[in-house]
Amino acid sequence: MHHHGYLWVGAKERFDQEALRRPPYPEPPPAGGKPELMQRYREVVAEFPTVDLPPLETAYWLVKPRSLVRGTWDEAKDAAAWVGARVAAYAPRFASEWQRNFADLAVLVNSATAKLSSGDDVALGFYLEHPSYLSLAVVTCSPNRARPELTCPL
Repeated sequence: MHHHGYLWVGAKERFDQEALRRPPYPEPPPAGGKPELMQRYREVVAEFPTVDLPPLETAYWLVKPRSLVRGTWDEAKDAAAWVGARVAAYAPRFASEWQRNFADLAVLVNSATAKLSSGDDVALGFYLEHPSYLSLAVVTCSPNRARPELTCPL
């Protein structure tokens, strides 16, 4: 078991493009349906695996291009430390004053370590200075507990 880290920062309105953040349905729309539904289905099938937007379900980071992997760790504590370092680096830009002043990163890192050690994924999101968003994720790989059918991007 190992862990892959992902980081995305971008405009909140882009993050809100939910159709590109969820995998396409396994079956296309029925034949004879609205042409715009079929066109949208084709777009999602083509774009979901390549778009850099964070997927709604964390495990689906594994189908994204390997160039989006920001780090790979064998030890959960190392992956959790990466999360803590990213949170600390972005904290001055957090939109919420309470989050900016959140000082106990040790609690966050310990919680992330426990989750990753048990085979779970970790996903965090923070609103940054208006109107941006930060998404951090560490996905457990080989296999992923939530989606064991997804293969390792490396």
